[in-house]
This record gives sequence, structure tokens and C-alpha cells, in this order.
Amino acid sequence: MTVKLAIIYYSSYGTNHQMAAIAAEAAKAAGAEVRLLKTPETAPDHVVAGVDAWQAQTEKSADISTATAADMEWANAYLVSAPTRFGGMASQMRAFIDTLGGVWGKGGLANKPVSAMTSAQNAHGGQEATLLSFYTTVMHWGGIIVAPGYTDGVIFKTGGNPYGYSHTQGTDFSDDVKASIGHQARRLVEFAAKLA
Repeated sequence: MTVKLAIIYYSSYGTNHQMAAIAAEAAKAAGAEVRLLKTPETAPDHVVAGVDAWQAQTEKSADISTATAADMEWANAYLVSAPTRFGGMASQMRAFIDTLGGVWGKGGLANKPVSAMTSAQNAHGGQEATLLSFYTTVMHWGGIIVAPGYTDGVIFKTGGNPYGYSHTQGTDFSDDVKASIGHQARRLVEFAAKLA
């Protein structure tokens, strides 16, 4: 059975979009069928339009499909990427998760491998707390957490976060960063293939 991976991200300024795109390429190269999806924007249009970088990202990602409950049912694995907000995922991602009660209620999110990534403005901006709190949600789903752990040396070169890749705003998307994200995506695909 083919791994059907939904990569769902929220990105105000483009960081998590870029992370999700890197993961999508690695997952496709590993043989997965991938849907790269964004969560709906919940901020009012005038607020988004009032911040140049936010508006630019909105326009840049206009052609990317918005994630739906049907995408979650289609997929047999999930990779989620969203910015850290006060030690938890951005409200746009949480709002999307809150729409999944019907799928969750009939077991549609259970027994599927899940991994997550995040970003924050600084190195100690709550990235680990964000990933851990999201994984609590995955446990409620009955999902199977597939964190990168320390399964590749590149993890140590990119901050050493065993829960999932976390990007510090303003740092480059170096070859090591791309390798770390790619490793996490391939590891998820590998486990999904074993379960499929």
C-alpha cells in the first residue's frame, strides 16, 4: 500500500511553509504520495494586509490547497508544521484541529503515524513545549508518534531537538537543515510504510 502523507502547515511569514515544502520533496523522493496543505487563516483580512510579510506569504501560498477533514481521512500519515505561540501551536493550527471532531469520533485519525515540526523567533521560544503539547493531541487521536529522536547525526547539527525539527527565525535553511527535515520526513514515510 502506498504511503499517503498529508503535510499540513500554518505559516504567517513563510518559515513553516518552507519547512513543509522541504519535507514534501523528501517524502516524495521516499515514495510517498504527498498532499502539501495549509490550514485556514483565522486572522481578519485587514490584520493580514497590515503586515507586509504576512500579506506577501498569503499571496505566495494562494495556490496551495486548504486542509480539510477529507484530507485527514485520505491520508495514512501526517506531518504537521506550525509556529510556536507561547509554547503551543499557532491558533490557526489549533482551530483546524478543532474541526476534526467528526473524523476523530469515528476513529479516522487513529493508528496513523504522526510527526511534527515548529519554529520560533529565538532558540528558547518554546519549540520543545509546542511539539510535546501537540503530541498530547496525537495521543488523544490514538495516533502513533514518530519523532526523529537522535536517529541521525544531523539532528545534533541543527539544534538537537529529538521531538521534531525546530527552526529559529532568521537562521538560514542550510544543507544541514534540509537534511534534518528530510530525515524526519523519510523516517515518517518509512514507519507509515511498515504500518500500511
